[in-house]
Amino acid sequence: MQALFIGQTYIDVTFITDHMPTGDEKHVASAYAVSFGGNAVTAAFCCAKLGIVPDLIATVANDWLGRMFQDMSAKYGISIHPRKVNSSSLSFIMPKDGKRAIVRCRDDEHIHPFPMLNLKGCRALHVDGHQPDAAIHYAKLCREDGILTSLDGGGLRTNTHELLEFIDVAIVAERLCEQMDKTPQAMLDYLKSRGCRVGGVTMGEQGLLWYDEAGAVRKLPALPIASERVIDTNGAGDVFHGAYVYSYLSNPAKGWQEHFEFARAASTYKIQRLGNEAGLPTLADIDAVKAEFQVGRKKEFWD
Repeated sequence: MQALFIGQTYIDVTFITDHMPTGDEKHVASAYAVSFGGNAVTAAFCCAKLGIVPDLIATVANDWLGRMFQDMSAKYGISIHPRKVNSSSLSFIMPKDGKRAIVRCRDDEHIHPFPMLNLKGCRALHVDGHQPDAAIHYAKLCREDGILTSLDGGGLRTNTHELLEFIDVAIVAERLCEQMDKTPQAMLDYLKSRGCRVGGVTMGEQGLLWYDEAGAVRKLPALPIASERVIDTNGAGDVFHGAYVYSYLSNPAKGWQEHFEFARAASTYKIQRLGNEAGLPTLADIDAVKAEFQVGRKKEFWD
């Protein structure tokens, strides 16, 4: 095991439509995609696609959607450590104009305790706050063993405050700022106070506001992609997380600025594709995005 990801599994049904029917009305979507979903789950698939296949503790039901998810995992070589639920979770996602509307059906009533795994060889843990008992158990173990711990703070969970005490790299969404009534800068201060050595807030088109291991606050701007090229922003944050975990695992000596630049290119690739699976980049795809936007030059052209 090189890395362990822990999260809630979804099957995502994403469709493009210029009109949402109401009442007794029908409308035909112009395109659709069906893929795996969930914050840490999508991040795990991204890491695997890039070349480092993690283990994944994920909710799995014994139904046809659960079997579909296991088939998807097998395709990428991901070892699933299932935590049984009665029914699979499903998301219906409608992206439009850089935003996305989501309707979800979720079963997070776990039938069994989380699996106890041997972490020998593990170099990174990534959690999204779902399965809070498993997340904090493994975050504590990894912190004790010097294994990097990463959090996708997409929203406020039952034990977010407690969990952050054991997180090295916390990248949270603006939604968490809103839920906790904090500005992005105040959120950075809060993450520092919880002991996170690297922290940041993703802000969509405004990029990433973050602080490094010295505590210096930095801004990583989003790449200036034309709005007409943006198809589906859902999952872009998950791909960002999976990509920076991969970057860390492949070259831990690099700084977090480089890891986040790599992840930014990955998420830029994602938003131009419909659905999570189509939006998973290869290393060549990330190189192509960097080349297009001249990432790595002393002075990038949008500065």
